[in-house]
Amino acid sequence: MQRISIDQARKLWQEENLFTLGRLAHEVRSRLHPEKIVTYIVDRNINYSNICVSACRFCAFFRPPGHEQGYLLSFEELKQKIEETIALGGRQILLQGGMNPELDLDYYLRMLSFIKDNFPELAVHGFSPPEIYYLAQKENLSLDQVIGRLKKAGLDSIPGGGAEILSDRVRRMLAPRKCGSGQWLEIMRAAHEQDLKTTATMMFGHVESFDERLEHLEKIRELQDETKGFTAFIPWTFQPGNTQVQAGETSAAEYLKFLALCRIFLDNVSNIQASWVTQGAHVGQMALHWGANDFGSTMIEENVVAAAGVSFKLPEERLRRLIQGAGFIPRRRKMDYTVVE
Repeated sequence: MQRISIDQARKLWQEENLFTLGRLAHEVRSRLHPEKIVTYIVDRNINYSNICVSACRFCAFFRPPGHEQGYLLSFEELKQKIEETIALGGRQILLQGGMNPELDLDYYLRMLSFIKDNFPELAVHGFSPPEIYYLAQKENLSLDQVIGRLKKAGLDSIPGGGAEILSDRVRRMLAPRKCGSGQWLEIMRAAHEQDLKTTATMMFGHVESFDERLEHLEKIRELQDETKGFTAFIPWTFQPGNTQVQAGETSAAEYLKFLALCRIFLDNVSNIQASWVTQGAHVGQMALHWGANDFGSTMIEENVVAAAGVSFKLPEERLRRLIQGAGFIPRRRKMDYTVVE
């Protein structure tokens, strides 16, 4: 299949049904990954703080500075969570905290050094682009400088959080204090140039138009053409509970159909991840036949989606059984998609 244009993607969405798009996406997935393997990672999402000044309208997790429910984990609490993760077979943590005005770059460097001193083999997948942009502005440093210092202190890769929809109209509506779409892409480009791999994400089903979804996909594809630094693309649906955004829940059918379109359009991104965290185990299982080749993380801990009232948990053994039940072979992986079993 040749690369499709924005217009062709729009036509596919408008004229083809859920099952046709699923079949086409599965053909692309099978060509990229002819072996019947579905990968996953054992890790923990550690939110070291919930204090954030971004005040995104779609986030039910953050607390403003001075709030009685605000917290900052001590390094000892962080150590305990990592020890629990390793005991469950995890070799990576996803470390995110938001835009906390009480923390400077030195704090982040000390936190990374503490983790690496105590757990030298642990991979740290941390700090979304908005966190890095906020730090650079706060410290009056370039993005390259901040990323370089974080990497030197122990950062191994960067998650694609904070992308939401890479349209500045949408971002002004949902998160006007957060970095713009161009800045998000600039941070990812800078990370890739320093040999830090990253993921890319999309949160859809809120105030965006369909054309803005396509704009997002095109920007990811263009940067991937340039840098080849994205290891995976992870689309998930907005969860409206406890948020300030008035929007209905996206149906499982729309999620699967759009997931398929992502697989077809992003011909230069090797891996597409199923979002069982927002969709539940069985829709996540179906996603493996709609273009996804990765089942994400066991999510030993997850707080942000749970704050919106959605909480699905999958112990590793059940996750493996779901993959097998869909007709695939489960394999543990690292962030760079190296299989480790």
